[in-house]
Amino acid sequence: MTAHADDPIPFPIYMDNSATTRCDPRVVDRMLPFFTTEYGNAASRNHAFGWHAEAAVEAAREEVARLIGATAKEILWTSGSTESNNLAIKGVAEMYRAKGTHLITCVTEHKAVLDTMKHLEQQGFSVSYLPVDPLGHVQLDQLRAAIREDTILISLMAANNEIGTLHPIAEIGRIAKERGVLFHTDATQAPGRIALDVETMGVDLMSLSAHKMYGPKGVGCLYVRRKNPRVRLTAQMDGGGHERGMRSGTLNVPGIVGMGEAARLARESFATEVQRLAALRDRLENGLKARLKDVHVNGDPQRRLPHLCNVSFPYVEGESLIMGIKEIAVSSGSACTSASLEPSYVLKSLGVGDELAHSSIRFSLGRFTSEAEVDYAVDRVCREVERLRAMSPLYEMVQEGIDLSKVKWTVH
Repeated sequence: MTAHADDPIPFPIYMDNSATTRCDPRVVDRMLPFFTTEYGNAASRNHAFGWHAEAAVEAAREEVARLIGATAKEILWTSGSTESNNLAIKGVAEMYRAKGTHLITCVTEHKAVLDTMKHLEQQGFSVSYLPVDPLGHVQLDQLRAAIREDTILISLMAANNEIGTLHPIAEIGRIAKERGVLFHTDATQAPGRIALDVETMGVDLMSLSAHKMYGPKGVGCLYVRRKNPRVRLTAQMDGGGHERGMRSGTLNVPGIVGMGEAARLARESFATEVQRLAALRDRLENGLKARLKDVHVNGDPQRRLPHLCNVSFPYVEGESLIMGIKEIAVSSGSACTSASLEPSYVLKSLGVGDELAHSSIRFSLGRFTSEAEVDYAVDRVCREVERLRAMSPLYEMVQEGIDLSKVKWTVH
């Protein structure tokens, strides 16, 4: 079900798989009956429609559990990783408040974690936001030093969604276990791209989302450890006591079935898929570097996701580049906030300057990306970068050998 080099190029070309993935046709096929003939409520325990729906939900739970080395009873269905992150962090904070009110995370986490932490600070909790090094890694000695007597949770993502850098999850898990602190990881970008095993990684809570692994949008899950230790959560949604009382609400049976199938496909194709994605990513990066001067790849060049590369093109405004290559779907390292364009907080946390951060583009490849699409993207991006640089007086000065850092600028 992957694209091949001899396939015709479909336009527009999609290279934004870290934002969302195309739903795999095999996933769609698996889901379809649950919209029409198998439409029962999984909580209806007194007739065949409900029994069939419940059986499908439990089969999907098994598949997701197998993907991450868990048991089916440790998987709670949610609407996606944002809800999973909220349930994990707020649920632990409220349940263990008598034990402590201190939590640890880092500055490059997704907003679904950072904003949840900020919410808890308003509720009287204290949060330590660890810095990262220039490659995007948390330093383990700083993590150890940040743990206090009243620390109840560490929340650090498995893989960064902007730069692809991987945190040393197993080492973090060991530190958490040694200090008796629960460990949550937002693993949204990880399934099918890096190996996941909650036991070897020492993870107590893990957030996942179907639409980042070729499943449908609007469904996700939270892994909650049941022993050594047994993790308890305060529910964030009250209702019928679904999902063992931790997440009430009628289950999205078609979506859950789709996530289960997506998990099965991710597990079965893992080895070949990772190798193929890494080769495509390297083809893209090497192609850009071969044709352009001053190309900077952000994040860790080794310990990173196989499908993602975040590239800065100095002397080019990232948004202008995106507008110039409209037939290629990529994302900028910048985000629009309150009517002003702010550079990516993730890149700034690495020590990347504003100008370089504004020139960054994230390419994220996927199951349906072909070599022909990568080659087209390389050529098209290079031509557009050259065109934009040709209009840049700063780039012209650099070409003439002028050191811009020594230029004394005057304002009239």
